[in-house]
Amino acid sequence: MSAGYNFWKYKQDVVHEDEKVYASLCDGEQLEDLQSLPIENIRERIRAVFSGWDWLDQDNCEKEGFGSFTLYTTPQLVRFDCYGMSEQNLNLFIDVMTEEFGIPVYDPQISTRFDTWTDV
Repeated sequence: MSAGYNFWKYKQDVVHEDEKVYASLCDGEQLEDLQSLPIENIRERIRAVFSGWDWLDQDNCEKEGFGSFTLYTTPQLVRFDCYGMSEQNLNLFIDVMTEEFGIPVYDPQISTRFDTWTDV
């Protein structure tokens, strides 16, 4: 099973246009309505959470029998492309990003951003 999870953070008091923002971010654009993210801190935390996995380079990680993922970042986006991972391991991305960094997840498979807990 493959899954992709995307994380960005809107600035306060802007209209949330999730599908449009997602498409723009995937094209490498930077958007005025989004905050810059602490990319290096996020990368360090993900490396710590998955420290028992094999890091092939700074963006690709795998563990035999547990799956693999690719980390993609821009100043405003963090995306995890995951392959063959368990739900428990997938939830680690969501936990780190939402609970530790306060950045909601957008799931493009269902065109839904889970941000009802943020100040909209």
